[in-house]
Amino acid sequence: MLKYTLQRAILALAVAAVVSFATFLLLNYATDPAYAIAGEDAEPEVIAQIRETYGLNRPIMVRYVEWAGGVLRGDFGDSYYWHKPVAELVIDRAPVTIALAASALLVTILIAIPLGALAALNPNSPIDRFALTVAVSAQAVPNFWLGLIMIILLGVMLPIFPVSGDDTWLHFVLPAFVLGASSVPAVMRLTRTGLIEVMESDYIRTARAKGFRGFALLRRHAMRNAILPVVSVLAVQLGQKFGGSVITETIFAINGLGRLALESILGSDIPTVQMLIFVFAMVFVAMNLLADMLNAAIDPRIRIG
Repeated sequence: MLKYTLQRAILALAVAAVVSFATFLLLNYATDPAYAIAGEDAEPEVIAQIRETYGLNRPIMVRYVEWAGGVLRGDFGDSYYWHKPVAELVIDRAPVTIALAASALLVTILIAIPLGALAALNPNSPIDRFALTVAVSAQAVPNFWLGLIMIILLGVMLPIFPVSGDDTWLHFVLPAFVLGASSVPAVMRLTRTGLIEVMESDYIRTARAKGFRGFALLRRHAMRNAILPVVSVLAVQLGQKFGGSVITETIFAINGLGRLALESILGSDIPTVQMLIFVFAMVFVAMNLLADMLNAAIDPRIRIG
C-alpha cells in the first residue's frame, strides 16, 4: 500500500508542476501584466516603468521559478485589483466554496445512488425508466438555467429559501442543489451499471440462496464491489465542484472562490486568476489521488496490480 501511495503521489506532483507552468505561461502570454496594472489609459512610459518595477521584463522562466518558489513558501503574490495578498483573498473565500462543494456532493449522493440502486433492482421497469429520465434531464439542463428556475420558483413565487448571500445554511440549499444536480447522471448510471453487473455474479446467487433480498443484498454483498467506479467519479466530481462553482456562485451572489475568479478575470488580476486556477487544479489532482487511495483500500487487487 505504501509503494502504491508513493507512486500515485509522485504522479500527482508531476501533474501539479505541469499545470502550474502551463497556467503561468498562458496567462502571462495572453495578457500583459504591466498593462493590467497600469490600466487602459496609461501612457507607454508608465507601462514601461511598471514592467521595470515589477520585474516583468525578465525572462518568463526566471519569473516562473520565482513564482513557484513563492508558492512553496506560501507566498502567492499580491493582487493587482484588491491590492492585498492573494493568499489572504483565497483563505477568506475558501470556506464558503468548500461548504458549497461538500453540500453539492451530498445532494448528488442522496439523489444518484438511491436512484441507481432502485434502477438496478428493477431493470427495464418503470422505475428504471424513471431513473434514466431523471439522469438524462439533469444532464441536459445547464446550471445557470436551473439556478434561475430555482430562484423564481422557490425564492420568488414561493419564498422558501433565500436566493443570495451565504450567511446561513439556508442560503446553500438552492445553490447546492443546482451544483449537485449536474453530477447526478454520471453517478446514477455508474451505480446502476455496476450493480447490474455485480448482481449477475456467482457470490450474489449464493447470497440469494441464503435468503438475502433487496437492499439487504445490496448493502451486505453487492455494493462493496459495485461502488469502486462510483468512488472515483465522486472524488472527481468534488474536484470539479470547485472549478464549476463560478456560475453557481455568481447566480446566487455567494462570495466564494468561484465568484472571486470571475471578479479577478473581469479586473485583469493575473496573480489572483493564476493562483485560483492552480488551486482548482490542485484540488482536482488531490481528489483523484484520494479516489485512488480509497479504491486501493476497498479492493486490494488494485494496489497489487
